[in-house]
Amino acid sequence: MTERGEGKGKRKNRSIRAGLEFPVGRIHRLLRTRNYAERIGAGAPVYVAAVIEYLTAELLELAGNAARDNKNMKITPRHLQLAIRNDDEFSKFLRGVTIPQGGVVPNIRLFAKEAGVKTVPKKK
Repeated sequence: MTERGEGKGKRKNRSIRAGLEFPVGRIHRLLRTRNYAERIGAGAPVYVAAVIEYLTAELLELAGNAARDNKNMKITPRHLQLAIRNDDEFSKFLRGVTIPQGGVVPNIRLFAKEAGVKTVPKKK
């Protein structure tokens, strides 16, 4: 054989090259077909896929912790809701999102601990 090289070898898709689980090719196609911009650079879908993968991993970690606190092995929509609403950044980011079967976050107020309210002793 020649000394020029072995050839290209097995093809690798862009997700594997970038070390990501999310599909870079599909995100590139969606960016092109949805007309977000006239032209899409080669690095843009890789960056978007990496950001989405990071946010998903963060949310799944928080939801897994919520599931473990409730002694469950499966993550349910309730655990996702608790994870989102108990985290300040996720709560702000997903403020207008409704999660079906998510329920509400418990909010317990203690009357004696209200800020700025002074108790006045009763006269006898």
